[in-house]
Amino acid sequence: MSWRDYWNADTPIYVNERHKTLHYGLVARDIAALVRSPADHVLDYGCGEALSAGRVAAVSGRLYLCDGAPLVRARLDGRFRGDPKVVVLAPEELGAVPDGSLALLVVNSLLQYLRPDEFEGLLPVWREKLSAGGELVLADVIPPGTGPLADAGALIGFAWRGGFTGAALAGLVRTALSDYGRLRTELGLTHYTETDMLARLKAGGFSGRRRPANLGHNRHRMTFVARPS
Repeated sequence: MSWRDYWNADTPIYVNERHKTLHYGLVARDIAALVRSPADHVLDYGCGEALSAGRVAAVSGRLYLCDGAPLVRARLDGRFRGDPKVVVLAPEELGAVPDGSLALLVVNSLLQYLRPDEFEGLLPVWREKLSAGGELVLADVIPPGTGPLADAGALIGFAWRGGFTGAALAGLVRTALSDYGRLRTELGLTHYTETDMLARLKAGGFSGRRRPANLGHNRHRMTFVARPS
């Protein structure tokens, strides 16, 4: 099983529906805050189920939702069918996005599941799609030394604020015993230092900086903002 196979199924990563709803609501809020103009075209690459993507579509001119899992795309199609602002794509269909048309391209909580060479291979693709002043936002990047315990602590804090602490505690046990726990051990997650990430962005034709706060709830992880240089 690969990480793409894992995400092409229902997973225990969200401990209950409240967790999933609050997670996607928070991410959508943070992405919407990055949109600078109601005419902007936005791409959420590796978007997952994007339950609250309508919030982003409401403040932008067009929203592309791109995910590699067919099951996820089918659910997105069902959720946003009839919304003329939202376009659902597979990664292989990025040719449908005009070059130089994106004001914002967000990659949230994806890089940990890609090898560094896969990430580097995507940088020129993303750069081609961005406008001259467009922004690439890489969020939820995991620094070295951040392991399952830090993620568990971040989840418990989020659950405490969101009112699902009991479900989170039970969910952590289920996740540890699930395919996610096994894959995290066997395949691992990719980590980047701030220096390494900025160097890779520069080599890929971007000028980047670390954002003070991460998108979403996990403050142990990092977000970077970059523009074509």
